[in-house]
Amino acid sequence: MWSLCFSAILVAPISQKIIIKLRGLASQPWICYYEYMSLRKVEFAQGEFYHIYNRGNSKQKIFHSKIDYERFIHLLFLANSKNSFSFFNLVKNGHLYDFERGNTLVDIGAYCLMPNHFHILITPKEEGGVSKFMQKFTTAYVMYYNQKYKRTGSLFEGKFKSEHATNDRHLKYLFSYIHLNPIKLIDPKWKESGLKNKNKALDFLENYTFSSFLDYKNTDRIQSMIIHKEPFPNYFPTPKHFEAEITDWINYKEI
Repeated sequence: MWSLCFSAILVAPISQKIIIKLRGLASQPWICYYEYMSLRKVEFAQGEFYHIYNRGNSKQKIFHSKIDYERFIHLLFLANSKNSFSFFNLVKNGHLYDFERGNTLVDIGAYCLMPNHFHILITPKEEGGVSKFMQKFTTAYVMYYNQKYKRTGSLFEGKFKSEHATNDRHLKYLFSYIHLNPIKLIDPKWKESGLKNKNKALDFLENYTFSSFLDYKNTDRIQSMIIHKEPFPNYFPTPKHFEAEITDWINYKEI
C-alpha cells in the first residue's frame, strides 16, 4: 500500500475513493496518512505536478544488480526526448549523456528506485508528455530486463500509477517521501517505531546512488542531468535547506 503524508484539513473529492486514516504525530498534529483504495484516472496538465510510481508484478524485484539500477536511471535521461536512440551505440561510443535530446517531454523533480518499485516526481511539458515518456522508458527497460533474464511478458504491475499533488504542502512533502524511501531497506518499520540510529540512516541515504537525493545535496555527478529543478517550487534553495527538511522527517515518529 502506498502511504503518503497529507494535511487533515483538506477534503478529498469523492471521486478519488480515498480513505483518510488519522494518526497522531507528536510534532505535527495536522499530519495524516492516506491510502488509495482504488486508482483513479489522472488527466495530466502542464504546470501541474504528479507523483508517478509502479512496482513489479506480484511485488517481484525489478532490479537485481547495480547494472539494472543504472540502466533504469540512464533510461530516465535518454527516454525523456522525442528523439530515438540506440543505447548500445551510445554506450559503445562513450557518449551516453551526450545524447542530443532536443525538446524533452517532461521535467523530473525527484526519483527513487527500490528493489521492487520506483517513484518519480514529474511535470509534463506538453500534452501527453507523461504518458509518452512513461511508455518509452518502461518499454525500453522491460525489453532489457526480459532479454537479460530470459523471460517474457509484463514486468510491472499493470499501468503506472499516478497521484496529482494538488497543493503546496503535499508537493513539498513528496520530495521527502520519495527520498526517504531507501531507509526501509535498513529499517522497514522506522516510520512506526522510530529510527534506532539516525546517523546510520543519513549515512545510508548519502551512499544510496539510485535516487536524486545526492542531486539535492549538490553532489557533482553526471546523473544530475536527469533532474530539472526550475519548474518546481524552490523549496530547497540550498543543500542545507534540503538537509534540514530530511532531518525533520527522520525525527518524526508515529504514536
